[in-house]
Amino acid sequence: MRSAALLSQTTGSVHTAEKAIMFTRQLADVEKSDFFVNWGNGTSHRLLTQQDGMGFTVCHTVVRAGSESRLQYRRHFEACYCIAGAGEVEDMSGAVHRIEPGTIYVLNEHDEHYLRADATGDMILVSVFNPPLKGTERHALSEDGGSAY
Repeated sequence: MRSAALLSQTTGSVHTAEKAIMFTRQLADVEKSDFFVNWGNGTSHRLLTQQDGMGFTVCHTVVRAGSESRLQYRRHFEACYCIAGAGEVEDMSGAVHRIEPGTIYVLNEHDEHYLRADATGDMILVSVFNPPLKGTERHALSEDGGSAY
């Protein structure tokens, strides 16, 4: 059963009585929580969220091979850095940008966009959001329009 509680922090050797100065978190730990989200055409491990107090969110995002998603973040700016696989992002003017390992794409105007992973394999991104996500937001992909939150 998934825990609705806050994710715990695994800390290094430096502690304070109130909060760890530094912490680590594993993908496997996130998978056991509500911060592991199936967003329709992939998954998102919300590794760092609003509760952590850092002012931004970091996610390990998997975009399923061969998928296409129309997305928009109305309350967040997003930057995604590709670490594996390949695909493309298309803005609403029709400009298509190739995404492959070592490429970052930045949505700095709450841009509506299409995100596509190549059919040959999943595309894996490190996604950063500002302001931070609560961590449990989910897309509602539909045939007639995109998903936004």
